[in-house]
Amino acid sequence: MVKQQEFPKITDSELDRLRQLIGVELEVREPFNRYATADTVRHFVHGIGDANPLYTDEDYGKQTRWKGIVAPPSFLFSCFGRGAPQGLRGIHAMWAGASFDMYEPIRAGDRIAGTVALTGLTPKESRFAARSILQEHTYTFRRGDGVKLADVKEWHMRTERDTARERGKHKSLEPAQYSAEDIQRIFADYDKEEIRGATPRYWEDVSAGEETPHVVKGPLRVTDNVAWKVGWGFRPFTHAHKLGVEYYKKHPMAFDLNAQGVPDVPERVHWDPDFARRVGVPSSYDFGPQRVAWLCQVATNWMGDDGYIKKFWGEVRRFNLVGDTHWLKGKVKDKRREGGDALVELELWGHDQRGEETIRGGAVVALSSRS
Repeated sequence: MVKQQEFPKITDSELDRLRQLIGVELEVREPFNRYATADTVRHFVHGIGDANPLYTDEDYGKQTRWKGIVAPPSFLFSCFGRGAPQGLRGIHAMWAGASFDMYEPIRAGDRIAGTVALTGLTPKESRFAARSILQEHTYTFRRGDGVKLADVKEWHMRTERDTARERGKHKSLEPAQYSAEDIQRIFADYDKEEIRGATPRYWEDVSAGEETPHVVKGPLRVTDNVAWKVGWGFRPFTHAHKLGVEYYKKHPMAFDLNAQGVPDVPERVHWDPDFARRVGVPSSYDFGPQRVAWLCQVATNWMGDDGYIKKFWGEVRRFNLVGDTHWLKGKVKDKRREGGDALVELELWGHDQRGEETIRGGAVVALSSRS
């Protein structure tokens, strides 16, 4: 039996080291995707279970205003790569959310290059792990011709693993159990999902308080997390064999010993329930960007082919354990005209089978207008 190692604590010296990097903009290196293509977009949306033909069917895409396949804003998660996102050595990162400011659509054929900078380092006190650090990175993405595509902010909560486990805030959270009838009811809700598609949604027809159709995700399986990794990519830790050993040599504090005494990555909280418990969570859970991409699907399903997301954000509020089921939905918060655009502001959220809200966000969508 391998002795359970002790994890590092958050120290002032480590925080001082990171503060020296605030505002330093670096090139994104080794992103999983450098190009939006028919294949990379299809792999990404299939990784979140999105069946919208606008993202997968080239012939269908040619009949839309875009004249080809486009990608949802969340596709940019697969373009993050390496660069400024330096963490606190040995301190666990709980992904907390992201926001997107979109300036151009992402089209199949676009070459995507990015820069990234550490833009925030905020001390927090949490019931989960006492002393914590909210870390913010800002990405800027451009097309190959230099035109800016988007600015994306990403947040992580840095927590001490041993402290979180000892506090046991989530120890009463039980993994879900289902009867055959429960599963059939959930699968029936999948059948009620609506993709607006080629039918225009006009700004004039939208009213404040109007609700969007739901999107269902779950019951979450490790298989779903694997499918997400296939579309999202290897970022930041998933490297095989020799590449994994080389990464370990450069970043040994990013690893810890598994039950066999082998250095392994913290990302395995998403498929290894024993390690998830070591960081204070009752079982394996989803990836934060994965759930934010689900929330984005509520808006893209609702707006139809002609719609365009100008702003989108999502904050992860609770854990989504393997076995949990989510219903994601939204409603119209406001509508306005601005700079020639007919805009609708959506409030978005998702809750699990316990009735707990686990994610909250919003979007600003440009719709077609009859005028």
